Amino acid sequence: MSLSPLESLEVGKLTKATNVSWSSYNFKTILSWGPKPVSYTYTVEFSRVGKDKLRNPHCIRSTETECDLTNELDVKGVYSADVLSESLHGTSDYVEPPFTRSKKFCPYNDTLIGSPEFKLKVNENKTVLIIHDPITALHKDGRSLNIRDVFKKNLKYKIAYIKAGSTGKKMLIVDESKAEFNNLDEDQSYCFSVAAYIPSRKGDKRVGEWSLPKCSPQEHKTLFEEYGLAVIGGAALIILAFVIAVIVLIVVCCKQRQTPTAKETIV
Repeated sequence: MSLSPLESLEVGKLTKATNVSWSSYNFKTILSWGPKPVSYTYTVEFSRVGKDKLRNPHCIRSTETECDLTNELDVKGVYSADVLSESLHGTSDYVEPPFTRSKKFCPYNDTLIGSPEFKLKVNENKTVLIIHDPITALHKDGRSLNIRDVFKKNLKYKIAYIKAGSTGKKMLIVDESKAEFNNLDEDQSYCFSVAAYIPSRKGDKRVGEWSLPKCSPQEHKTLFEEYGLAVIGGAALIILAFVIAVIVLIVVCCKQRQTPTAKETIV
């Protein structure tokens, strides 16, 4: 089969991959690079440090510029990957295909943890946050794993909260997927944001994405809730006694005006 002029020009001239990088979100891990190939293909070889190189069948002689390695990597393993440029027709001037190597990557330490969902429950003087652990792209025994399944006791949560109308933000770190606040000001609304926190990681990779804030409602207590039945009852009795005293005083004054004096009764 004869080659077109463009194909003939490109045979033996393979472009090395550039910008080879890992991107991983909740353990969904993609290796990507550029540029888009013309008359050649890419093959990805990856290996755990100290182990043999492996290939994903979907990333052999491919014209794509990314490779999904989610299900190929051990969570705590440290990996590197080579992106090989290979001739589309199997002929080139190179004894070995040119390649570009990625930086090292470890899913456990490097994947970005997405923002968690959470619910607010306000009961009397207590506010409770119930956090839902984000679901990952990993599976085991037919079910999707969440980040608690992966990180176990190494997973904590950072909770940032602030009183509505205030600028003083406070921070709380909890070990579980639940937090209770018992010392918040009554009748005040508080806004909360949550992020996963993995202290064993380095730098800014310790904290995942922050959730959107959620605010507790500002309570408006009734008169009975604010002061109590005893206080309101006592105040009502005082007011009633005052009213009765005023009425009695008015009645007495009226009778005194209607009673004739001694001079007025002598004919």
